[in-house]
Amino acid sequence: MITFQERLVLYALLTSLTSLSIDALLPGLREIGVQFGTSPYLSTQHVISLFILGMAFGELLLGPLSDAIGRKRALLLGLGVYVSGTLVAMLANSLEMIILGRFLQGIGVSGPKIATRAMIRDQFEGDAMARVMSFMFTLFILVPMLAPALAQGLIAIAGWRSVFAAYLVIAICLGCWLAVRQQETLRVEQRIPFRPRLLIVNGFRILSSRRVGLLILATGLVFGAQLLYLSTAADLFLDAYGVRETFPVYFAMLAAAMGIASFLNARLVQRFGMEAMARAAFIGLSAIGFLAAATSIACGGQLPFAIFLAFLFPLFFAIGILFGNLNAMAMQPLGHVAGFGASLIASGSSLVATLFAVGFGGFYDGTVVYLFFGFLAAGFCGFAFLHIANRGDAPAIHGASSSGRCLFFRLWRVAARRWSQPLTISLSDTSCGPLISPIVLPYSHQMIDIAQCGASIHMTGSPLEGA
Repeated sequence: MITFQERLVLYALLTSLTSLSIDALLPGLREIGVQFGTSPYLSTQHVISLFILGMAFGELLLGPLSDAIGRKRALLLGLGVYVSGTLVAMLANSLEMIILGRFLQGIGVSGPKIATRAMIRDQFEGDAMARVMSFMFTLFILVPMLAPALAQGLIAIAGWRSVFAAYLVIAICLGCWLAVRQQETLRVEQRIPFRPRLLIVNGFRILSSRRVGLLILATGLVFGAQLLYLSTAADLFLDAYGVRETFPVYFAMLAAAMGIASFLNARLVQRFGMEAMARAAFIGLSAIGFLAAATSIACGGQLPFAIFLAFLFPLFFAIGILFGNLNAMAMQPLGHVAGFGASLIASGSSLVATLFAVGFGGFYDGTVVYLFFGFLAAGFCGFAFLHIANRGDAPAIHGASSSGRCLFFRLWRVAARRWSQPLTISLSDTSCGPLISPIVLPYSHQMIDIAQCGASIHMTGSPLEGA
């Protein structure tokens, strides 16, 4: 029987694989660029940004899949895809193959990311769940602070391919640990069949909410500003300031800004509220981004290194405030479709972030101007989306029920065989409201109420003579 402490460590390591897959490779991007060069449409920036694009697809698929086949199977499936992508990238002889491998890694890492969170929801609640999440948050701070430094030492000894070898060993070890020690946390009777049509219906309902859609855009812009920095930081520090060996130190300092912000946000959000905290952070992100962009233009695109870091620290502090609040605000109206909604929000914001980072990253010219304009755009547009999203109260979003709909069609077929006079049937699910409009079928002059799986069906009409 796996102990509580062992579960904590296993879940934390599985979840940290996402951050490790981004941060540990940053010191090796320059070496990859030197070995393979660039193509007209691809550069080492895309080694990071297209990993996030892979996550966007993986989160959309593996979230609902974990509800259908169980958390453990979905997680192991994700790790299998991750291992495949790691092998492709590790053995690659071109930049295109490395990026293909990274895209597969992004799809696969969504398994540990999504399924681990679901496992925690299955097993813990209240204070116990808060304890687990607090432990994992501590690791989130440590990984971006330590991973680049450790990876840089590994690259100095064995080259950039050794980072992918480390990814491979870590993924296989975690997969074996999970397979042997962790039991499935989602019981068979609680599983939700994987029905693409139902996912499309519920996805449309979620995305048609003005509040959720705009907050996905706002979250994606904030994530995009961070991704813009991550995908170009190694080149920028070397090209603009000649910083290479000490790059992990400065990277850890900026990562600490996000950790401090998240810690303070947890203590202040109950006093001031999520919306007020998010508004203040967006105002700060916009104001500092504007000041930094204007100052960098005035200095010819080359700020003194100390001033460059002085601008970045509060920018990342603002991002640390925004991440938790925007996600929580987007989740508020989702109700019982929160599981699929969380996957959709993560996937949508990852897609927006990738497009944002690739777009602004194309303006990289060895100066800092592009970066600060990216922060400015994310802050200004994000604030506008937040303001529009919070106009009025957000109605609850109800998901379609597959069980009620299947019951409806079974009764429809029975009625069509037995009766010939017009019949009006309306179907509703008590948990989510009307599913479809009333229709006319042959049936009898009576009303029949059927309660099954929360569904209520009403039928009226005239009897067929002699039936």
